Amino acid sequence: MLPSLLIIDDFLSDPLAARKAALALDYDPNNKHGNYPGHISTQPLEIQGLDERVSATIGAPVTAAAGTSHGHCRVTLKGDKGRSGVHIDPAFYSGILYLSLPENCKGGTEFFRHKRTGLERVPNDPLAITKAGYSDINALIEDVVNRDTLHKAKWERTMLIPMRFNRLILFSPWLFHNSGAAFGTSPETGRLVHLMFFANAKR
Repeated sequence: MLPSLLIIDDFLSDPLAARKAALALDYDPNNKHGNYPGHISTQPLEIQGLDERVSATIGAPVTAAAGTSHGHCRVTLKGDKGRSGVHIDPAFYSGILYLSLPENCKGGTEFFRHKRTGLERVPNDPLAITKAGYSDINALIEDVVNRDTLHKAKWERTMLIPMRFNRLILFSPWLFHNSGAAFGTSPETGRLVHLMFFANAKR
């Protein structure tokens, strides 16, 4: 069974070089094609050996998930708003590497329980989906995630993984989650992260 959540501190051997490379990427506002707050890089930031290291860590072979922003960086500044809130990811496994400097780090990544159903994730077992009152997984996602994504009162925060420079969190994309508070007035002082969306390499 895959671990639901892992935290790896001091992930990169040279995080300042990765941060410098991330800040040098282009964050064209016209490149935005999602519901997230902030701006995403037009090109990915390659991390040598990433797939192999994550595969060894979670005990399953992974590769970049097609059609996602895997490997891209995102900058979110104070006041930036998105068109969604609590969500799940279209992937086999997810990861976020924090690249904001220690003196700027705030918030992190939040995880939630859906109050009406009591669920903390989309179940991967058909029996659990039926027990939750849904005919199939798509009906559950539509009624819980898509319907209530922006309604804060519908969710209870269960956990905050604090942002820490060079901290990688790896987690099941089916967990209900959202990015923490945005901050800063420039890319150098804002919320800077490297995004990871993995597919199962066995498929």
